[in-house]
Amino acid sequence: MIRSMKSIHALAVALFVVAGCGAGSDARVAGTDMSAPPESAGLKQSPEALIAGEVMAMAYSGFREGQHPDRGEGAVNPSDEEILEDLNILVEHGFGLVRMYDTYENTVTTLELIREHDLPIKILLGIWLQAEISNHENCPWLDEPIPDDELAANTIANEASVQRGIELAQQFDDIVVAVNVGNEALVIWNDHMVPLEKVITYVRQVKAAIDQPVTVADNYEWWIEDGAPLAAEVDFLGVHTYPAWEEKTIDEALAYTIENMQRVAAALPGKPMAILEAGWATTASEFGERASEANQARYYREIDEWARDVNMTVFFFEAFDEPWKGNPANVDGAEKHWGVFFVDRTPKLVMQR
Repeated sequence: MIRSMKSIHALAVALFVVAGCGAGSDARVAGTDMSAPPESAGLKQSPEALIAGEVMAMAYSGFREGQHPDRGEGAVNPSDEEILEDLNILVEHGFGLVRMYDTYENTVTTLELIREHDLPIKILLGIWLQAEISNHENCPWLDEPIPDDELAANTIANEASVQRGIELAQQFDDIVVAVNVGNEALVIWNDHMVPLEKVITYVRQVKAAIDQPVTVADNYEWWIEDGAPLAAEVDFLGVHTYPAWEEKTIDEALAYTIENMQRVAAALPGKPMAILEAGWATTASEFGERASEANQARYYREIDEWARDVNMTVFFFEAFDEPWKGNPANVDGAEKHWGVFFVDRTPKLVMQR
């Protein structure tokens, strides 16, 4: 998820969201079970559509206070002991499937620790793609064009990331159950845009080299509007949906999530789907009182129940709060507070069970 300035983007969302499929739509995903509840019509998948057989999974990176990925001057990664603590916490709370976002040191260490300690965790491996074209005209927080030399360097880095992703998927084929190529690198407002044809090239490269399913993660609107060429290439659709960022109340949240997924299914029928990000912040200056532990717990409970009914894997965003994200001056910014655990690893309400 591009977790920056989405409050600015909220108005733009309203301008390009197309009319959804209504209750009377004839659009259907192959294998639809019409005995499903009305709100799930068109979304029921076979159990084989679940990733590693899991319904609720977790997005994870694990950077603690004072830690962060490489922001130009090198990364400050969690220690082996810290990552192992995180993994054990996730196992203790019943999570057997985790999404990671890149192919760098933190991810490699996580894979090694899972194998070394024989932990019952599978990984959706991410290949992070950096900007190959400057999207400064559409991205609200890019104030000027990305220099050409930087874009050229990013392209080289992306090619290396794709190769590392292939190698990790091959080396850890007992742990990596699927590979995601790019995270919100296509949606109109992102700051790390890659041309669609280049993403397709990367997807084909990965698919040719590994046995695991391959997908791309992007916003539901992008899949609806522009996703057909890519849908023809991937094994399943990786969809992001965030009702909280689009001014929805907790009472509206699940219905809006379902509506988003129904519209994707109507636009791209017959393709398996998984929600690769959905969540609810517990503190957010952008959301006001809508952000709370109680609302997060409710959204988790409701999406869990619904996902089990329709056989859809949902990666809840995210495992632990990450203070490095967003504006350093805004300690209450939503970016920092999506975890189901606090940064000190104590459980929020949703995990107190």
